[in-house]
Amino acid sequence: MAEIQELLAKKVGMTQLYNELGELVPVTVLAVGPCTVVQVKTARKDGYKAVQLGLGEKNMARANQAQIGHCKAAGKGVFYHLAEVKVEDDGAYKPGDVFTADMFSIGNLVTVTADSKGKGYAGVMKRYGFRGQPASHGAHKNHRSGGSVGTSAYPGRIIKGKKMPGQMGNRKVTVKNLTVVQVQSEQGLIMVKGGVPGAKNSLVTIKKVS
Repeated sequence: MAEIQELLAKKVGMTQLYNELGELVPVTVLAVGPCTVVQVKTARKDGYKAVQLGLGEKNMARANQAQIGHCKAAGKGVFYHLAEVKVEDDGAYKPGDVFTADMFSIGNLVTVTADSKGKGYAGVMKRYGFRGQPASHGAHKNHRSGGSVGTSAYPGRIIKGKKMPGQMGNRKVTVKNLTVVQVQSEQGLIMVKGGVPGAKNSLVTIKKVS
């Protein structure tokens, strides 16, 4: 069974560790796998190479017939989360293969992708860090507004991409080159230095870079 470079994980939370120099290091704890190969996408049949991974075994009583049939080939039950990851050799994997946190070791660089926390509709001060309007000298109920956004007579409209109020957060965010500080293989946990997008228990994709 070939090694895979990308796995699914759950964000457990943040804590801190001391390194060998006695420095305090902030880390994010990720519960990696076990990830089961549910389906293999081949270049000949599907036009691209990938494997579909399943994470988090679901009670069969809560699964419908379509989910049961889709996961049947893996022989590991039904999963809460399914996601595809790209692979180089589509013939090196088969349904039922299981991957765990053992593939990571201390010092590895990883890239983490997750959905950031949704913060609802926000103004330009919270969303982009605008300083707002004057607090006095005639300012009337517009202290947190963004100011002028127009373009005069030409083109006479707001240009696309202008920083304005709107939905904040709840977007796919990728953080590159985080360092693996600690690996607890028996518990399926790895600690990476720094922060990871998303709330606790959110789904995370972690890819080994080196």
